[in-house]
Amino acid sequence: MTPIDDHPLRYALANELHARPFPVASSPCTVVFLAIKKSEAAVARDRDEDIAHLINLLDRHGAQHPQPDATHYAGQIGRHWLKWEQHTEFVTYTAITQNVSDRAFNPADFEVFPPDWLMASPGQRVTSAMIRVVPREGDDVVQSALVDWFEPESLAVARVLDDSAICASDFRIDPAGHMRFALFVDEQTGRRRTGRIIQRLCEIETYKAMSMLGFARVKQLTPRISELDAQLTRLMGQMTDNSAHPDELLPDLLSTSIELETLSARCSFRFGATGAYEAIVNQRIEVLREERFAGRQSFADFMMRRYDPAIRTVKSTERRLQALSDRAIRAGELLRTRVDVERSAQNQALLESMDRRSDLALRLQHTVEGLSVVAISYYAVSLVSYLLYPLTKAGISKGMLTAIVTLPVVFLVWYGIRQIRKRLE
Repeated sequence: MTPIDDHPLRYALANELHARPFPVASSPCTVVFLAIKKSEAAVARDRDEDIAHLINLLDRHGAQHPQPDATHYAGQIGRHWLKWEQHTEFVTYTAITQNVSDRAFNPADFEVFPPDWLMASPGQRVTSAMIRVVPREGDDVVQSALVDWFEPESLAVARVLDDSAICASDFRIDPAGHMRFALFVDEQTGRRRTGRIIQRLCEIETYKAMSMLGFARVKQLTPRISELDAQLTRLMGQMTDNSAHPDELLPDLLSTSIELETLSARCSFRFGATGAYEAIVNQRIEVLREERFAGRQSFADFMMRRYDPAIRTVKSTERRLQALSDRAIRAGELLRTRVDVERSAQNQALLESMDRRSDLALRLQHTVEGLSVVAISYYAVSLVSYLLYPLTKAGISKGMLTAIVTLPVVFLVWYGIRQIRKRLE
């Protein structure tokens, strides 16, 4: 076989598809989940701090360290199985313990992450969740547990993956500060399928929380966007009724346009990320293949009623900001066109005035040239007369001699000046 060079990234890219395997879990078990994000400049953060924080946790259990540039890690820490993932804006920790506490959603289960370690995290908690995975019994037992564990008004529950399990959550933060999910697993459901369901629930919660950051940004921006909208409308009204001179309106319009462009640039990443996260949330819910349980709302129903309006607000604000920016640009172009037209008219009038002045200057120049012919001729006649004075001895008087040379001298001076002017022109 003829050897061929591999692309240097071939194996790395192929292995990336298998780099984040689903966890493997069996019922009963307890899952605690944590997502950490820096409040500012999360994309440009020092990712070595993320790995250092992970290593701090691993060292407490004597666990093996990850690779130096790792973006994911999975391994055993004590009696817990830990999965760590580094994402564009955040990092996630998932710890699975193969048992459940007598008390449902016991805050002590979260102690796999020590308080002092949490305090030293290089960021802030975006979300945290506890998932209680138990064997599925009768529907009556499931409904009784749901009543005890969740708020009925916002409870979402559904059969998933061809009735392999029942998922439930009220998407509320409990007194311990965590989201609660319950997973009732059928006895025939395999450990890998259970792990996939757990992974999907963690992803739904994480990306839901991350996409809601866009909604929070929109709530901060909306008052200022409304002010800019009113300001732009006022400026365009003044342009329409000519109540202000264009030179006075243009700086205000440019200032408004610059601020709109600045807002758009600062929010473009968050708006784009919100759209991407929302797509992931909907896709993760879709792959669960939900079926209604006991007539209750499903996860998709909950998102449609509670989550989608917030995302539509983000998208609407993004479109509004873009529309305002486009309006400001068009208004600025129109105003600049009006200013250019007025300045063109002023320049035309100035040029006409300059033409008139040039014509007057030309006429004055011709007059001066005529006078200069007379002056030069006067001195030239005098010089020629002095030159020809010896002829007076032949009987020609000085007056007659001067009269004879005057006309030729004047003609020659006029002709010489005219030739000089032609050469200059």
